[in-house]
Amino acid sequence: MSDLPGVSAGDVSIDPAGEPIWDVQRPFVEAATIRDEDTDRFKHTNNVVYLSLLERVAWSHSVHLGMDFEAYERLGAGCVARRHELDYLAPTFAGDTLWLATWIHENDFRLTMWRHYQIIRASDRKTVLRGRTQWVCVDMASGRPRRMPPEFKVYQPWPRAAEAAS
Repeated sequence: MSDLPGVSAGDVSIDPAGEPIWDVQRPFVEAATIRDEDTDRFKHTNNVVYLSLLERVAWSHSVHLGMDFEAYERLGAGCVARRHELDYLAPTFAGDTLWLATWIHENDFRLTMWRHYQIIRASDRKTVLRGRTQWVCVDMASGRPRRMPPEFKVYQPWPRAAEAAS
């Protein structure tokens, strides 16, 4: 997966017909291009690659919010994945440029939050994957669940497109 310059959600928020393409308004977005080695024997993107892409965009979004790994270490708290749910909607292939979007959907500000994802193929602006991950706050030293520190307030739920328009 080669890195491409960051893509602003504003640059890719509507399709040629003028319809919104994201499930929420202005999610955090970056781009990636699928390489030959990212494909499987069926010649489409391997499912493990998608999980890596989701981890990558989640970290990029966290860094954008000021929560890099060093911040986690300073706080003694970080988030680990408890559950992933992925819906594969269409295949992608070597050479395809994908737009990776993420946002926080829910956060109880105690222990868990849900991060949602949407991957769109740039060539036809088709959603190829939707997913979500439940993240749990843990103590960095013990690995045990712990209450989120106040600094995790940066992980605010993002309004759904329909809610934001009203």
